[in-house]
Amino acid sequence: QVQLQESGPGLVKPSQTLSLTCTVSGDSITTAYYYWSWIRQSPEEGLEWMGGITYSGNTYYSPSLKSRTSISRDNAKTAVYLQMNNLTPDDTAVYYCAQSNMWSNRASDYLSWGPGTQVTVSS
Repeated sequence: QVQLQESGPGLVKPSQTLSLTCTVSGDSITTAYYYWSWIRQSPEEGLEWMGGITYSGNTYYSPSLKSRTSISRDNAKTAVYLQMNNLTPDDTAVYYCAQSNMWSNRASDYLSWGPGTQVTVSS
């Protein structure tokens, strides 16, 4: 019953900023005790947990991405946002938002996934 949908640009130039939106339907993003994560997948890195926000609004990030990643939300819009700065071609991946009750980079730990959106970093 919970549905997630990613949206944002499919092509970003190197050094530019990526902004993605995850729109959630079927539940509130403030419902205890759900976590809402951004995850990406690429041939080079596989499945990589980027960070997320809890039902209460606390944010957590992968150490490797923390310096250039920011996650926020709009409760009224049931939306979770991802912003990543200083993109390089290595950031090319399919970006997903997903629901869980724990922080994880294992697909089986997630309750729901969006369909994902392809982001290509290229000049």
